[in-house]
Amino acid sequence: MAAARVMTAFELPVALEAAEPPEARGLRRDEVRLLVSNIEKDSIEHARFHDLPRWLSAGDLLVVNTSGTLNAALSATTDTGETYELHLSTRLPGSFWTLEVRQTDGASSRPYRHTRAGTTFRLPEGGHAALLAPYPLIGSLDSPSRLWMAAVNVPGEVPAYLDRYGFPIRYSYVKRPWPSSMYQTVFATEPGSAEMPSAGRPFTPELVTRLVSRGVQVAPLLLHTGVASLEFHEPPTRQCRQTRRPPRRSRRNDGGSCARNRYRRTWDHRSRRRLDQSCDYAGTATAIRQCLDYWTARASCHSCELVRRHREHRAALLPAKRAD
Repeated sequence: MAAARVMTAFELPVALEAAEPPEARGLRRDEVRLLVSNIEKDSIEHARFHDLPRWLSAGDLLVVNTSGTLNAALSATTDTGETYELHLSTRLPGSFWTLEVRQTDGASSRPYRHTRAGTTFRLPEGGHAALLAPYPLIGSLDSPSRLWMAAVNVPGEVPAYLDRYGFPIRYSYVKRPWPSSMYQTVFATEPGSAEMPSAGRPFTPELVTRLVSRGVQVAPLLLHTGVASLEFHEPPTRQCRQTRRPPRRSRRNDGGSCARNRYRRTWDHRSRRRLDQSCDYAGTATAIRQCLDYWTARASCHSCELVRRHREHRAALLPAKRAD
C-alpha cells in the first residue's frame, strides 16, 4: 500500500518553502492545501483545508491548542556594544527563562554558540538578561549551548514587556517581518508560546462553525510551545539532539474534562487514563502528546491514520535511543 511506504529522505526546493502566510497570496487561512490519504482505498486526494468537514463526522473529537504566541524575540546588546537577538523559549519556576542567543544577520538572525555563562545583555527600557547556565546542564558551566537558563529582569510582567518591545520569532526562510496577528490561531486565548502552535493556523471561525454544526466536538488544551527545532545547517550533535525539543508548559482546560465525561462510555480505559495523566501532571507535555496521539489515531480522518502509520514505520527505522 502506498500509505505504508516511508520516505526516508526528502529535499524541499527553496521555491516551495512556506516563506509567507497564504494571506500574502490573497488566500484565506483555510485555503491552504490538504493532502488526504485513504488507507482502505490506497489512494491520495489533494484538497484544501476548508474541505476538512468531508472527513470528520458527528461524534468525532477535535483537540485544539488555545495557546497564544508571544512576541518572544528581543533586541539585545552587550556591554561592548555588540547586537544580538534573544529568543525567549519557556518560563521556568522562580521566574527564570530558557532562551536562545542569536546573532543578527541582516533582516534575520542566525544561531550563536560562542556565548558563555555570566554574559549579561541589555534590553530596552533598562531591562537585562543574565545567562546562568547551559540548558540542560550536561557538562560544565563553560560549555557552549543552544539554550540557556537565564534571569530576565524587565519592568513589569514579561508578557506585557514583550508586547511593547518584542517581535515574533522568525527564521531565515521568512524574508520579511509580519505582524504578530499573523502568528495567532483562531483558538488562542492565553499568550505563552514562543512560536505559533501552527497546526491550528488554517482554522477560521467559519470552518469551526461548520465543524460544530456537523456535531464534531471540540476539546481545548493549553500547551505553550518553546522555540522550534534546530535550523537545517546546524550539526546534530548529542547535545543538540537533547535540546532540539525545548520544554513546554501545559494545562488541560475545562473543556477537556467535559469532553472526557461526554465520551466516557465510548472510550476504553487506556484513553481515559491518558487524559487523566494530562490533568494530573500539568507541567509535563509528554502525557498530553500521548493523549493527542491517541485521539488522532481514533479520528475518522484518513490523513490522521496515515500519520499514525508513518510514526509506526518511522519508529521501526530509527535507533531506539535517538532523541526526536
